Amino acid sequence: MRHSHILPLALSLYFLTLFLPTQARYHFHKKHKHSYYHNAPEISPSPSPLSGPSSPPDEPPCPSPSVDDNYQNTSNNLFDVRAFGAVGDGVTDATESFKMAWDTACQSDSAIKVILVPQGLSFVIQSTIFTGPCKGGLVLKVDGTLMPPDGPDSWPKNNSKRQWLVFYRVNGLSLEGSGLIDGRGAKWWDLPCKPHKGPHGTTSPGPCDSPVAIRFFMSSNLSVQGLKIKNSPQFHFRFDGCESVHVESIYITAPALSPNTDGIHIENTNDVKIYNSVISNGDDCVSIGAGCHDVDIKNMTCGPGHGISIGSLGNHNSRACVSNITVRDSVIKVSDNGVRIKTWQGGSGSVSGVTFSNIHMESVRNPIIIDQFYCLSKDCSNKTSAVFVSNISYTNIKGTYDIRHPPMHFACSDSVPCTNLTLSDIELLPAQGDIVLDPYCWSAYGSSETLTIPPVSCLLEGLPQSISGNDVDHC
Repeated sequence: MRHSHILPLALSLYFLTLFLPTQARYHFHKKHKHSYYHNAPEISPSPSPLSGPSSPPDEPPCPSPSVDDNYQNTSNNLFDVRAFGAVGDGVTDATESFKMAWDTACQSDSAIKVILVPQGLSFVIQSTIFTGPCKGGLVLKVDGTLMPPDGPDSWPKNNSKRQWLVFYRVNGLSLEGSGLIDGRGAKWWDLPCKPHKGPHGTTSPGPCDSPVAIRFFMSSNLSVQGLKIKNSPQFHFRFDGCESVHVESIYITAPALSPNTDGIHIENTNDVKIYNSVISNGDDCVSIGAGCHDVDIKNMTCGPGHGISIGSLGNHNSRACVSNITVRDSVIKVSDNGVRIKTWQGGSGSVSGVTFSNIHMESVRNPIIIDQFYCLSKDCSNKTSAVFVSNISYTNIKGTYDIRHPPMHFACSDSVPCTNLTLSDIELLPAQGDIVLDPYCWSAYGSSETLTIPPVSCLLEGLPQSISGNDVDHC
């Protein structure tokens, strides 16, 4: 009788072991969502700034599954690009898969949606425009690698060669992750039209369009965080007509001789915060174009490169307005320039309310420079109009400079001089030797609030008659 209870128990355990794996497999299945995508028009190069700033959405925690995870097992707010057909072998075109993932997430009713580019995989994407507006916030989490086609010969003929990945009319987008965006720019830099080619830097005629890697256009409440991006064919990031931009802890790198590879360029964009980032490239680490105001750059490590620049402004007799710009607590090293304002002759408008403070220079050729005679050729003619530069403050800027140029260079317009330049706690010494070069001033009005090294005795006092007459464009 003892054994009569054992047989039913054994049979029960046997059937239970058969049933459990079936149930486990069942829970991996997921209903497929309908997806679609739109053909976005070519974006015009002259945006208008948006209005109505607001705070960016909170970033949700989103774990990064390994390559072996079942990517179909996603929640309603996680959209793995592999679920839309992306392979991630570094060869197969993933453009349509990314478009479908974007549009499906964009139209989802979830408050925050995460498009996942998984770790350990490489995805090739052609020139693409990701269009909003979307429902709620959106996170593009790049934990793997994104790459464009390799060079001009691999670029589809019908695709724009001026831009690669564009985000258009999007509100509340966060681009983040632990992955890499590889611009594969080397073959673009080798085009004969590029300025570093030919004897003595000469160029040759021919097609010269090269794509900006990441462009945000007419968008707002944007966050870019934690990414690495390298070797863009041209600018790495460009923000046009955007509002409320927060860039945090990004790493941008390109060779020192790579042409026009600005790290971050902003134009007609306001309420910008760029913090805790490292940029090393072949052009400006950050360049601030026309129509920008309320920009704060903090804890930036810049160089080698061309420094941090406002401009160039006023090209082709254009009007440019830039105001309330702060660059602070940063390091600029082994660069052609430190903090620079550059304008073309013939322009109009103004640059005002600029503060450069707590900046350390290491072997910088032009640590402090205002150049109102900016020109890329030798045949720029003299013109009477200029962008008005005023209320520029330089505080606690110290370090070393390349002895080939003076440490401070203020070259201002004869007809529209620079005014109210103030310097305090400036200490710039030659990187080699003991000879300290004198600063250079031309039509520059301002004062030194403390003793400086080297002494600045060339600044003019007061205001010029042309400015006191209030006949300049103050924006």
